[in-house]
Amino acid sequence: MIQMNKRKVAGVIAATVLSTQLWASAVPVYAQETNPVGEAVSQQVARTNQETLADWEAWTKDHVYRLETIKPVEGKIEPGSFKDLEMLKPLLHDKRIVFLGESSHGVAEFNQAKTRLIQYLHEEMGYNVLAFESGLNNASIAYGNAGSQSAERTMKDSIFGVWWSKEILPLFDYLKDTQTSENPLMLTGFDIQTQFPLMDGKWLTDAKQAERLKQTEEKLAAYAGGTDLEAYQKDKNHLMGVYNGALRILKAKGTEEHIKAFYPSNPMLMKQLERSLQDRIRVADEYIEISIKSNRSLEEGDYAGYAEHLLKSMEWRDQAMLDNLIWLATEVYPNEKFIVWGHNDHIQKAHSEVMGTYYPVKQMGELLPEEWKKYSYVLGLYPVSGRTADNTGAIHDVLPLEEGSIESIVSKASQSPYTFIDLKYRNNERGNSWMFEPRYTYSWGRIPESLVARDQYDGLLLIDDVHPPQYMRGNK
Repeated sequence: MIQMNKRKVAGVIAATVLSTQLWASAVPVYAQETNPVGEAVSQQVARTNQETLADWEAWTKDHVYRLETIKPVEGKIEPGSFKDLEMLKPLLHDKRIVFLGESSHGVAEFNQAKTRLIQYLHEEMGYNVLAFESGLNNASIAYGNAGSQSAERTMKDSIFGVWWSKEILPLFDYLKDTQTSENPLMLTGFDIQTQFPLMDGKWLTDAKQAERLKQTEEKLAAYAGGTDLEAYQKDKNHLMGVYNGALRILKAKGTEEHIKAFYPSNPMLMKQLERSLQDRIRVADEYIEISIKSNRSLEEGDYAGYAEHLLKSMEWRDQAMLDNLIWLATEVYPNEKFIVWGHNDHIQKAHSEVMGTYYPVKQMGELLPEEWKKYSYVLGLYPVSGRTADNTGAIHDVLPLEEGSIESIVSKASQSPYTFIDLKYRNNERGNSWMFEPRYTYSWGRIPESLVARDQYDGLLLIDDVHPPQYMRGNK
């Protein structure tokens, strides 16, 4: 049903946006007329839609920043490399977490721009922890060898395959280079999904328990992608028992020294592995069953059931990711500033209010406690034109922009391939009311959504003429 109703949803969105545009064009201005005795009186005269758009574009032109480049620095970073990013310093002065979003995982230029931003935030502003929308255990273990193995190996061991590309490799080169500096860039993850490479238990002192853990990981991943709920329910307690056994051995005397010898780059790995095993126990207890029910409903053609379980799994996952992020920021790196890499949907501040989203549930950014939001800055990335790749690698054109959409207003005002605009420190006025009311935008460059930009983001970065990444597939 969720697939069959896409056209209806798109129709509702289009009608909503049209009514919004008509409402926006009716914002009054004042004109002078005279009454029968010649006295001047004021009369409200509605602006036309085109007059409204002209006001928005004129204001926006005065407030956007045109970036010189999005290409990261390769090799030594020279003074002055980031002059065009200096406007970020006052905006982020009191911010502990900077969320770097993306409307699609398959944009080469997003990977480049975010790598350059990370270099700047680390080099110039002391953001020393990079947390990816990838497995907590995967990223943390991979970071443990970041100083001694190739950048490509660290990339492929730490993050989801949708980001394995030539455009993101300079980030891992940079991360490796910083390991010998006074302020290394530290890598971690916050996701709870099973991810390859799976846990192999090499860090355990008991070889038999390590092998049991490896087999259990393979079983759990297979169940997560399958439909056999009854078999899983019979096997569940056994699988949880293996994780609990691994947790006991992890806490045993001598294990921490063993782990430090294997993974010298990450002195916090012991804590992160303990948390990862605890996550696996919770995933095995609750999340896998939700996934199996979703898979089974889809296979049986029960689209209502599929949608119900899919949304439940999304909400469960995002709450768990948020729990991990807050745990990392309070228990593992309590004195460090964080950069968080994830999809726009996960980091938006009020995702459940986005009209037209396929996943109308509260996600990580919306679930973030208010006190944490106060010290965070959420940056959304969008393409203006070009082509993107979806998570399967299939290529899609970015749809032509709707007049009055967020991308259209900002890109027309900028006339630049790389445009940044701050939304956070703005008051609603005639020229910027577009960011305070529902406007069209495209998720993944092709899925129409309607959202209030300032409710969702603190800033936007728009990139024109985007391309799919140059993927580095394979596992060598």
